[in-house]
Amino acid sequence: MSLLSTPFDPARDTALVTGAGNGIGRAIAQALVGEGVRTVFADMSLERVNAAISASGRPELAVPWVGDLARSDACDALLAAAEALGGVTHFVHSASPPRREADHALAVDRKTWHEMHAVNLDAGFHLARGLAKRLIAAKRPGSFLFLTSLHAGTPRNLPHYSTAKAGMAMLVKELAKTLGRHDIRVNALVPGAIAAGGFVADASLAKHIPLGRLGEAKDLAPMALAVLSNKLSGYVTGAAFVVDGGLSLTNWFEPPELDD
Repeated sequence: MSLLSTPFDPARDTALVTGAGNGIGRAIAQALVGEGVRTVFADMSLERVNAAISASGRPELAVPWVGDLARSDACDALLAAAEALGGVTHFVHSASPPRREADHALAVDRKTWHEMHAVNLDAGFHLARGLAKRLIAAKRPGSFLFLTSLHAGTPRNLPHYSTAKAGMAMLVKELAKTLGRHDIRVNALVPGAIAAGGFVADASLAKHIPLGRLGEAKDLAPMALAVLSNKLSGYVTGAAFVVDGGLSLTNWFEPPELDD
């Protein structure tokens, strides 16, 4: 049997993907059900979740969940929903509020700052910890994947976004170090300019990308599955995998224009 033919065990594996209504989260959630993994599609829009499930190859394996992960009670509700499935072995945190170029350091307001950190960092931590505790109690292995950004280490003119992603990058390392002894792996996927989700892509950026095109959400899904799979990546934890067409070899952002 081919090593790549059965990356997951549908009889044992279940997944939870946040931000599954659009963009990269949607592509990964759809890829997971395509591999036979029962998957919670979590998003704050019922319309987006239903559309993502309907467009998946195995909609009968998808479980919809709707809530705002900027709220701690929503995170608790999502953990309860995951527990009702019998526990989650694979967690993908892709949810992130949309970002606007106007929200630079001198303009971003407190609400926007808070929501970006609450969804990316706070929710990511509390969901991962809650799921990990359940796996540890059940003595089951797990695999977690956080969607960070190239701008975890490179300024983006959006300090609320870059600092949230930088925090997530360190959170991956902290969790990987703590949870490894319990056979729970934690890694990061680092997208480049992906025309999906909260990023409104400018086609002119393609000239800065060695592979010559903007990325699409579907470009992330194969790598996500490979890293999530305990069969394919069982000795990998605390790592960050860049999927950017080579964009990280350059930095195209200029300082923002400030009003006089």
